[in-house]
Amino acid sequence: MDLNKHTALTLLKMLGAGRINAAEILDDVLRRIDVVDGKVKAFASAVDRKILRQKISIPRKGALGGIPIILKDNLCEAGYPATCSSKILKGFNPPYNATVVEKLEKAGAIFLGKANMDEFAFGSSCETSCYGATRNPWDLERIPGGSSGGSAAAVAADEAIMALGSDTGGSIRQPAALCGVVGLKPTYGRVSRYGLIAFASSLDQIGPITKDVADCALLLNVIAGYDERDSTSADMPVFDYLKFLDIDISGLKAGVPKEYFVEGLDKEVREAVRKSISIFKKLGVKIADISLPHTKYAVSTYYIIAPAEASSNLARFDGVQYGARCSGAKNIIDMYKKTRSEGFGDEAKRRVMLGTYVLSSGYYDAYYLKALKVRTKIKEDFDKAFSDCDFILTPTSPTAAFKIGEKTNDPLSMYLSDIYTIPANLAGIPAISIPCGFTQGGLPIGLQILAKAFKEDTIFKAAHAFEKNTDFHNRKAPL
Repeated sequence: MDLNKHTALTLLKMLGAGRINAAEILDDVLRRIDVVDGKVKAFASAVDRKILRQKISIPRKGALGGIPIILKDNLCEAGYPATCSSKILKGFNPPYNATVVEKLEKAGAIFLGKANMDEFAFGSSCETSCYGATRNPWDLERIPGGSSGGSAAAVAADEAIMALGSDTGGSIRQPAALCGVVGLKPTYGRVSRYGLIAFASSLDQIGPITKDVADCALLLNVIAGYDERDSTSADMPVFDYLKFLDIDISGLKAGVPKEYFVEGLDKEVREAVRKSISIFKKLGVKIADISLPHTKYAVSTYYIIAPAEASSNLARFDGVQYGARCSGAKNIIDMYKKTRSEGFGDEAKRRVMLGTYVLSSGYYDAYYLKALKVRTKIKEDFDKAFSDCDFILTPTSPTAAFKIGEKTNDPLSMYLSDIYTIPANLAGIPAISIPCGFTQGGLPIGLQILAKAFKEDTIFKAAHAFEKNTDFHNRKAPL
């Protein structure tokens, strides 16, 4: 029946009408995993199939009753691995559930397992995982994006109906763009971070990766909301985002920042985004050229703040309390050194050293404090833009998916893959990536839509209106 190819909302309607049952959905998804995951390698770990069949045998009630979903490998699910795709956390099974996991369980979702990712979310290509690289379903010689590459690849390859990722500087939106699916970074604080193994605590946000905009709204409905266990959670009203999908957007105003269309943007990406902007214009949206002048400092600012927070967060992984521990250490200091040396990969070590350096005495004011000031300027740019615009349109990624291994020896080039997504994290605003075209070689291209803090409803209005007038989201990877 190929039920794995359908969206969650379509499957829920079929379930409600009695045309199918949840076991049939799961069977089709598992068959698909058997066929393609040996090539794609989207999974870091999988739930035992006997357990899955036991769970599906009990009627699943709720907004996602019976829908198979994959979780990024940095989300805690009690009794199941959460390794951040790092050797240092191999063997770690959390004793508790993340808030989003609790909410999904209550909504009746079926957890398939954990999605592969860049180690500790450090990367833009899903190549730094201790499990090996995940591959793009549209071209197995290319990267799926990162760090939520496994989540995006699983949805694009129809190995999961939905997925959760985390986004620190574009780690949901960039892989969503490169894999031809939908990925949303909600407003910072909109979704609880309790149970997310932290990378950079002031930037991280959990969000949905789905096959279309409607499923994205559905999944956000389930996971959004205030959580007293998360000190960064925002006590703000949560709406039924599905109600914003079929609203006329004529009369709204979209800003197009000149700083996002400069040298370094691939010609095919530029053309696809320009065509997308013209579609919005035909839908009655007023298009205005705007400026976000501090955008040019975003990458530099991010790669001071994020590694600084990462170096602090990763200090807890020392082989004492959980995860891997080296053997043959002479004393506790030797054990710390050997465990961290053997457990962390090259990119994790690079970021820890960068972060420790910028926080060190004599450099804190020169680097970290200055970066925080620039971050404020970047936020002020967005505040000014949204005083006149309802949403902003930009490319998601400067290029389509590049080849595996192409940038592994050039960290600076890799870091620039997130140049268009990083500003939203620094400003704490919501942003979505939706499919908006393909290269001549058949690789997906993503359009990014940004809105004011806690205005996910505006994003869904705009994204769904675009989706209804295009068919890019309906195309399937040639696996």
